[in-house]
Amino acid sequence: MATGGERTYPVQVNDGSALYTDHYELTMIAAALRDGTAERQSVFEVFARRLPTGRRYGVVAGTGRLVEALTSLRFGEAEITYLREAHVVDQETADWLAGYRFTGDIDGYAEGDLFFPRSPILTVRGAFAECVLLETLTLSVLNHDCAVAAAAARMVTAARGRPIIEMGSRRTHEAAAVASARSAYLAGFASTSNLAAGRRYGIPTAGTAAHAFTLLHDTESAAFASQISTLGKQTTLLVDTYDIAQGIRNAVAIAGPDLRAIRIDSGDLSVLAQQSRELLDSLGAADTKIIVSGDLDEYAIAALAAEPVDSYGAGTAVVVGSGAPTAGLVYKLVEVDGKPVVKRSEQKATVGGRKTAVRRHKPTGTAVEEVVSPGVPHPRPHDVALQCPLVRGGRPVGDLPTLEESRGLLRQRLIAIPWEGLKLSAGDPAIPVIRN
Repeated sequence: MATGGERTYPVQVNDGSALYTDHYELTMIAAALRDGTAERQSVFEVFARRLPTGRRYGVVAGTGRLVEALTSLRFGEAEITYLREAHVVDQETADWLAGYRFTGDIDGYAEGDLFFPRSPILTVRGAFAECVLLETLTLSVLNHDCAVAAAAARMVTAARGRPIIEMGSRRTHEAAAVASARSAYLAGFASTSNLAAGRRYGIPTAGTAAHAFTLLHDTESAAFASQISTLGKQTTLLVDTYDIAQGIRNAVAIAGPDLRAIRIDSGDLSVLAQQSRELLDSLGAADTKIIVSGDLDEYAIAALAAEPVDSYGAGTAVVVGSGAPTAGLVYKLVEVDGKPVVKRSEQKATVGGRKTAVRRHKPTGTAVEEVVSPGVPHPRPHDVALQCPLVRGGRPVGDLPTLEESRGLLRQRLIAIPWEGLKLSAGDPAIPVIRN
């Protein structure tokens, strides 16, 4: 119930992304409609001025989600009523929004590709008012998903082929949890604990049990027996509720030596992994896997590389970008009616005009530089064009790459950059970006 002069507005369920925007975008649209500039043909670019501290590459993620959101970007009666009664827009702007459909074109780097400072990862073309309305939605999706994907890719590299489960849903917003699971899987994680992500995106799901389940029972053995009775021996038993060594003995005693896995969620994981492996082997459970979790980031995973760990569970660090919760992307106007426009303010200058990009490689396939040009760079052997059509006339172009295809592309791109670019230590971007 509204009180103190508050208004209530009809709420639409699944009302899309129409109000996932900033007030100032509608302010600009209102003024542009009034002065006649709303239809001027414009080009906006999405890029990062720099990579987050310590990062040597970025990962493109979220493009598929963004294109999907564009198809449902509509201002219905509920949204228009709110905007008018809250005095956000005038009637002319409200009428324009009621008929809004994005009819422009979008090109961009494929999901799973890498990006570096000033890489034009997304190019949006169309009437100014249509394009400027997309700024906040575009940056909300891409800044989040690219940040998660970059953190996840670094963890995958640190894991050296061992699978990682994404399990960060309880450490972020419920909608962000689904998007995070998608980005982590794109970056090479093996599975997610988030069932909504599993249903929506076809990501394999995995889960074990919490300490609460063990504490529910009178004894640890009773909890293990219940889990084995219900799920069979191809399950994972959490053995660190009480004493880990005794927990392992209880697990093997209940399940037998062919128990699939145990999980350790606390303590000195390096020491505990060694001790657990020795104990499992002594009990005849040589094939029982060891899964570790508990505030793991890429550095903690790298520190466990030499230990007898079979897989990892990563949560908080993934969904918050492991210290870099945004990719630092911006959405800037670079061209109006075919003429470059340039922002010259100190520290935030832009380079005018629509750009294209290629990545150049040695004959061996190693990437050496990315070339960004106002036109099409003169082709050289082993060049790879980076931008591809995503939207034409407001409609998605064909079928976008699947998550599996994006996972494969990222693997290829990471193999192609110089090995120094995979280091977790701070340093220059993996390859330079050359502007012609």
